[in-house]
Amino acid sequence: MTGADRILGNTFDSEEFRDTAKLVEAKQRQGVRISLAFPTLNEEATIGKEILVLKTELMDRVPLLDEIAVIDSGSTDRTREVASEFGAAVHSSRGILKKHGSYRGKGENLWKSLYVLSGDIIVWIDADISNIGPKFVYGLVGPLLRDPAIAYVKAFYERPMSSEGKLVPTGGGRVTEILVRPLFSQFYPELASLVQPLSGEYAGRRALLERLPFSVGYGVELGHLIDIYHTTGVGSIAQVNMASRVHRNQSVHALGRMAFGILSTFHQRLEKYGEVRLLKETGRVHLSVSAGDRGHEVERTEIPCIERPPMIEIEEYRRKFRL
Repeated sequence: MTGADRILGNTFDSEEFRDTAKLVEAKQRQGVRISLAFPTLNEEATIGKEILVLKTELMDRVPLLDEIAVIDSGSTDRTREVASEFGAAVHSSRGILKKHGSYRGKGENLWKSLYVLSGDIIVWIDADISNIGPKFVYGLVGPLLRDPAIAYVKAFYERPMSSEGKLVPTGGGRVTEILVRPLFSQFYPELASLVQPLSGEYAGRRALLERLPFSVGYGVELGHLIDIYHTTGVGSIAQVNMASRVHRNQSVHALGRMAFGILSTFHQRLEKYGEVRLLKETGRVHLSVSAGDRGHEVERTEIPCIERPPMIEIEEYRRKFRL
């Protein structure tokens, strides 16, 4: 069986795990805690609904989740206030592990969430989902509670796009199809069968996550997958079909910056594992061209490729979790 076949063999549908009472029984039998965290930056429009739905369904009605937290990157809207009003624990990323400084980026928030959360299983969900439902949690934790060999679970879905004022049923995931899947096909074909390798909804066992480095920016998901490929193997990765996810689509220029950050992390991983040797240092400034009143203009955006070390190497973390 190839690595790609192993991932396809670990492909599930969220409906398989809709019996949350059985999941709670498995959770209690295994003696584990489950934590949910949202990395946020200016998400006041959607974060309240997400917290309300998941807290009501998976904490109040059934005790599947033990805590819900928001890790915020410095929102200038009411994200933090709304999250607190709906019952989440709210943390400023800048205020966590102050001695180690702070960077703006989703990966930074995920890394720091490991320190403030208490769960043995960590669930991360993006804060901009319009069609949120409990399946986004129970679908991710289900494989982890069912199979001890699975350590990392990614969500996948159709991603509708807004086009000419209308919502078309598919078309999202452009960076995956144009950049990541071709790269995986060339270097890591075992990972190419992941439907949405960059999905923002995933869960993992703390015992694995605390041993992974985290890119602070766009490359965090890709970095995780390659590190897991080299350490615990593709057999520890699963994916779950969530049917559809409706969220805010980004501009082409924003996707270009994302692709730049992901490619930087990819180069870094290839060198780390001795698979490619770069003869020239790659740039850290993304260049995009746009048409304006004065003709075409070049916009320069610095996108540093910064990595946080595995959390298990942080003294404060080791002390807190008695490692």
